[in-house]
Amino acid sequence: MSPYIADPWAWQESWDRQQESYLPDREHRFTAMLDTVDAVLDGRPPRVLDLAGGTGTISLRTLARFPAAQTTLVDLDPALLAIANASLADRATIITADLGTPEWHSTLPHREYDAVLTATALHWLPADRLGQLYAELRDVLRPGGVFVNADHMPDDTLPELTKRLMDRARDRRNARYTTGSMLSWSDWWEQAGADPALAPLVAQRHTIYPTGHSPEWIPPVSWHLAALTAAGFTEVGTVWRGGPDAAVAAVR
Repeated sequence: MSPYIADPWAWQESWDRQQESYLPDREHRFTAMLDTVDAVLDGRPPRVLDLAGGTGTISLRTLARFPAAQTTLVDLDPALLAIANASLADRATIITADLGTPEWHSTLPHREYDAVLTATALHWLPADRLGQLYAELRDVLRPGGVFVNADHMPDDTLPELTKRLMDRARDRRNARYTTGSMLSWSDWWEQAGADPALAPLVAQRHTIYPTGHSPEWIPPVSWHLAALTAAGFTEVGTVWRGGPDAAVAAVR
């Protein structure tokens, strides 16, 4: 049973602001992702898999755009899942699963999905596992369904400009932290760890991720397109870009 969280929407807002310190155009990428879903629909409400969905950011925006959508959220982080549970209630199916193993999809409630969406989450998987996951995602999509991954994906044809863009973003982010206008990643987790309801779950999270879960491996967009092609998707390409970040789409 999930713990009682007095105001999950305050945590949602806090999470959004913290994430926006890294991703100022975060809402633009969500709009592009949902536009891509809209483009492959066949007239019925979509069935969407929110992969590594955390607090439910994508699920909430999916349901706002498509109120009759069937959404499934998969994640492993107990603290973020508690916020998702409190926010989504019975509007989504929420599953705890480890994407680092191929068994993750064994408890999915549906055999096929119209879309699989994920954002700023899969960069913590090593290259070989991410390539395998891409093939597994193809198999949970219906024919014509689409997978969209929005993440840090530099354009490898602009190495020096990308570095300058990342340096500029880091400086602006640090200025916001200095003034207190936004929380850093570590500060957000410190606040979550001080909350009576979330504190035990944050402790569980540290057990699951004792050294964190973000390796220094951020492949360029070309790597993702090649991996998705190798996974058997019929079309792959970029549907959104903002500086060093991009959203790649792959159609089964």
